Amino acid sequence: MRRHRNVKIVATLGPASETYDMIRALHEAGADVFRLNMSHGDHDGIREKHRIIRQVEQDLDSPICILADLQGPKLRVGVFANGEEELVPGAAFRLDLDSAEGDATRVNLPHPEIFAALKPGASLLVNDGKIRLTVTDCTKEYANCEVIVGGTISNRKGVNVPDVELPLAALSDKDRKDLEFVCELGVDWLALSFVQRPEDVTEARDLARGRAAILSKIEKPSAVSRFNGILAASDGIMVARGDLGVELPVQNVPPIQKRLVRACRAAAKPVIVATQMLESMIESPVPTRAEVSDVATAIYEGADAIMLSAESAAGSYPVEAVTTMDNVAREVENDPTYTQIIEASRVAVRSSVADGIVAAAREIAETANIKAICCFTQSGTTALLTARERPRVPIIAMTSERGTARRLSLSWGVNCVMTPELERFKQAVIIAARAARSQGYASTLDQIVVTAGVPFNVPGTTNILRVAPCQESLIYATDPS
Repeated sequence: MRRHRNVKIVATLGPASETYDMIRALHEAGADVFRLNMSHGDHDGIREKHRIIRQVEQDLDSPICILADLQGPKLRVGVFANGEEELVPGAAFRLDLDSAEGDATRVNLPHPEIFAALKPGASLLVNDGKIRLTVTDCTKEYANCEVIVGGTISNRKGVNVPDVELPLAALSDKDRKDLEFVCELGVDWLALSFVQRPEDVTEARDLARGRAAILSKIEKPSAVSRFNGILAASDGIMVARGDLGVELPVQNVPPIQKRLVRACRAAAKPVIVATQMLESMIESPVPTRAEVSDVATAIYEGADAIMLSAESAAGSYPVEAVTTMDNVAREVENDPTYTQIIEASRVAVRSSVADGIVAAAREIAETANIKAICCFTQSGTTALLTARERPRVPIIAMTSERGTARRLSLSWGVNCVMTPELERFKQAVIIAARAARSQGYASTLDQIVVTAGVPFNVPGTTNILRVAPCQESLIYATDPS
């Protein structure tokens, strides 16, 4: 299904979007990737959503990417005898390992690893940062705190510890079970929550055993400080601004977002900008002007994808939210300023033959009257390198690997077309020309750029480029072999 934009849209599925008709409507409206949030629902529900997505994919003959988002070691308080309590600034409040129901003076925090790492003066943020506590003294069994910013605290609210790197494994027992389940199910990407170090990514990769690509969510200060190592260990990145904006001063998030997006592009790895992009559309059919500007900013920065969370999972207007993102993306990408910004931020990388091939393809396409760049790829690497160049013409990724086509649906500007396995380059050129015509990118009067690796069907061998006509008789005339 051809998109008239380059940035991709990720839609989270949930109670508002779990039927065949709704999932199909979301894809037709512009959703390229569906996110399955493992924090909610059981395996039977996840399995059914996966089945429906694959049915829509088959019915529309359009590769669809599925992203499974693991919950991670989410820290939560226990329960209160009254369900909730009001914390007053200046009051004392204790967090401890006692499983008894809480009251206005204390509550259970069933995470001994936190108490082992805490020190006096550390901050604790509860309920997305709405309540702020400062540790006054602590042991391995409790932490006495002073309430700095008060508010209502209720059952199982989340806790953030921004000042301390916690000795937590990135994968809980639940995550390990979920990881194996979704890998066997056949998802394309695994998102890791609360990554703190590159070793967290390596652990997940070992468990996935190549069955899914690994995407690291950057939502902790320790992940920002170790970003280069995490990026090197990952296949992709999500800038998860929700928890990141809780654990860091909110004014720090925009420049971090910009740096991370540029670093991912330079590394030719897809990056998603996520959290609260169209938050008001959970209840409203139209977004705020500030939300539209936020979405536009991520696109101007060159993000590969922008994501909807509760807007599509639990909101009243999931299709309208996807349509809004699609409309904003089209408008931004038609702005001459967008092209100027994207090209000014291009980083020249020339460390391999493939780098040179894709750079030449982009330069030729922008110099001559070329309608599309058709890249044959097995692993997806050539398409990712081409996307890094951010060419002005469409990228058509030609692959015989269904999994590769699905994974590439997350990457900027990449339009995937399934092909049979090939043996000769002329055959590849003919198939590329047919695809460009059938998808509406070119006519018989136009030219395309074709890149491939010879011998075929061997990952990492991109070594040939050709400017080819889209008319098959001309292809035969210029290459009779």
